[in-house]
Amino acid sequence: MQRNYKKLAAVLVLVLVALALCAPVASAVGSDRDADGIPNASDNCPKNYNPDQKDLDGDGKGDVCDSDRDGDGQLNADDPCPDDPLNGCVAPPPPPPPQSDPVFVGAGDIASCASSGDEATANLLDGIPGTVYTLGDNVYDSGTDAEFANCYNPSWGRHIARTKPSVGNHEYQTAGASGYYNYFGAAAGDPSKGYYSYDLGAWHIIALNSMCENVGGCGEGSPMVTWLKEDLAANPSSCTLAYWHHPVFSSGSAHGNDPKMIPSWDALYAAGAEVVLSGHDHDYERFAPQKSSGVADLERGIREFVVGTGGRSLRAFGTIRANSEVQNSDTYGVLKLTLHSSSYDWQFVPEAGKTFSDSGSGSCH
Repeated sequence: MQRNYKKLAAVLVLVLVALALCAPVASAVGSDRDADGIPNASDNCPKNYNPDQKDLDGDGKGDVCDSDRDGDGQLNADDPCPDDPLNGCVAPPPPPPPQSDPVFVGAGDIASCASSGDEATANLLDGIPGTVYTLGDNVYDSGTDAEFANCYNPSWGRHIARTKPSVGNHEYQTAGASGYYNYFGAAAGDPSKGYYSYDLGAWHIIALNSMCENVGGCGEGSPMVTWLKEDLAANPSSCTLAYWHHPVFSSGSAHGNDPKMIPSWDALYAAGAEVVLSGHDHDYERFAPQKSSGVADLERGIREFVVGTGGRSLRAFGTIRANSEVQNSDTYGVLKLTLHSSSYDWQFVPEAGKTFSDSGSGSCH
């Protein structure tokens, strides 16, 4: 019996020794669960390692385990400024929308107080973004200050801030086309020249003055053609478009072909230009790419559009010229061009209530 008591006493001694040895270890583990050196009782995030004990909103819960760090009532995942209770930070901006290619839209032979056609085409412009061009004879009958104010301004004038005009023969019925230059101001270029250029996306755009006899002549050595050659050399764009009033080619019964702009056409052809836009005849006509001689040239030729459908009046065609692909003489409308980096799309947009249209695509040379 005495021997059993001795054994029991020995076991109890061993148990007490074991407890004495393990107690400090257990105590250490239990007092700092995340092993960050901060006792559990003092640790604002006892399950997350955070020796800096940051607490932005002062709510006693450390930032590393606080689902609303700035205490503004918005969860971190939904808060645009999770570290600013006043949300004064600048949230990352949304990604920009895809860059769209520029739109170039317009017509010639436009406004008259005796016609409502310009209102019909101005209504089309209201729904088409982009740069507006005009192809001369902007207002009838003489391009006076009063006609611009009373006949052009109420319709196409509401798009003046985005308009790049060109001048026609009717404007020069007022001395020096002063009404035109007074109305459009700097957008029309130097009044002693009436020609200028600019870039639109990947395209180089040139507005010429086909009343060139008033600004030094139209020939190869004239100031305008000399300037044109220099401008083309200084702007070797892969895509080039030019516009003016009098068409080199036209099947219109009132005017037809006008050769005075051939030197300009030849300079553009030599530089690899793609498109020429004109007006003067009150109709719509599209030509296949060609040389100034009228010979078709699908590889390097210039495609001409006659867009005299701005609203003044419409006229019948005469003899249809070679290389004319599409003709219409009963619909006011605008020609919309979408200018891509190495190609273009065209679309004739008709006035409300009409169905004629024309569309297609071309490549830059």
